[in-house]
Amino acid sequence: MSATRSRPPTITDIARQAGVSTATVSYVLNDTPGTRIPEATRRRVTEAADDLGYVPHASARSLRTGRSDLVVYAMPAVTLGPFAARFLAGLADELQDRGFTLVLHGDSASRGVRAARRWARLRPAAVIAEGHRLTDAARDLMRRSGTVLVALGGAPEAGLPTLVLDHRGMGEAAGRHLAGRGCRDVAAVIPAEPVLRDMGEARAVGVEEGLRGAVEGDAGGGQSRDGESADGDAIAMRRTPMEETPEDAGRVVREWIRDGLPDGVFGYNDEHAGLLLSALIDAGVEVPGRVRLVGADDLPLCGMLRPRLTSVGLRAEYAPAEAAERLLSLITGEEGADRPLRLWTPELRVRASS
Repeated sequence: MSATRSRPPTITDIARQAGVSTATVSYVLNDTPGTRIPEATRRRVTEAADDLGYVPHASARSLRTGRSDLVVYAMPAVTLGPFAARFLAGLADELQDRGFTLVLHGDSASRGVRAARRWARLRPAAVIAEGHRLTDAARDLMRRSGTVLVALGGAPEAGLPTLVLDHRGMGEAAGRHLAGRGCRDVAAVIPAEPVLRDMGEARAVGVEEGLRGAVEGDAGGGQSRDGESADGDAIAMRRTPMEETPEDAGRVVREWIRDGLPDGVFGYNDEHAGLLLSALIDAGVEVPGRVRLVGADDLPLCGMLRPRLTSVGLRAEYAPAEAAERLLSLITGEEGADRPLRLWTPELRVRASS
C-alpha cells in the first residue's frame, strides 16, 4: 500500500468533470445569491463534487468571508462533568444543523492576549471562554478580529454576553439546606488543586451566604451581632482544603475529630463528598446522625453510596437548541442578544446523607 497521500480535489477538477467554468462551480457550491444557473447545471456540478469527494476548504472560506463557520469552546482546566458534557454534545448537534461547527480548543492554561491570539488564528465566528481568561486586551483583540466573544462564568461579565454557571448559587442551596437541618458549625471543602480553587471558593462563599440567610430568616430577618442569629444561635463557617484522594480525606476527618467535628459539611462536589463519607464512616462517625453531608453536581455516584448522598444538581433553563439560537443571534449582531444567559439553576436533590 502506498503511503503517498493523494491530492484533494479542487473546483478546477469539478469544473473539468462537469464541463463548466470554475466561476460556475464557485457560484453553485457557495449558493451565491443573485446568480441564474440552470437546475441541470447545478445538478451536474453537485454530482461531480460528490463523485470526486470534494470538501470545501475552511481556510479559503475564512479568506473570503473574514471568518470560518467555527464556534470555539476554550476548554477549561477542570474536567467536564457529565451534565456539561451532555449539554456541549447537544449544542454541537444544534450548531451543526445551523451550518456551524463547535470545536474544543485544548489549551486550557493560557489567558489574556496569548490565548486570544491562538483562538483568533482559527478565524472563528465565536469563542466561548471562561471569564477570568478574558483580559481587556484579549477582548479588544477578539473584537478587532471580528470574533464574537462569549464569557463562561459564575456571574455576568461586564460588557460581555455571558453563559452563567452559578457556583455561588450551588453553595447557597447547600448552606440553606444544612441550616434548615439545624447545622450551625459547617465546613466547606476547598479543593487543594490550584485550577479548582476559585470555583471551590465561589461555592464556599455561597454556603456561608445560604447558612446565614437561612438562620436570619428563621430569626425574623435580624442578627444580634456578626456570626450570631437574633435567637442566639452561633454560626460557624470554616473552609477546609482537601485533595481528591482517600488519604487526604482521612487526614481531614482526623483533624476534625481532633479539633471538633462540624455538624454539617459541604464537600465541594460529589467526588470529594464521597471520599469524606467513606472516611467519616471508617472513623466511626455517623452520617447523618453526627455529621450531615452534601455534595454537588448530582452524579450517579450519589445513588451508589450508602447512605445515599444529598447533592446540589443543576436544572437546565435552556435547551441546547435555544442556546444555539442565542449564539447565532450574537454572531449576526441581533439587538438584545448580548444579555446574560443563565443556562442552569441550582437544585437540591435531598437524600439520606443529610
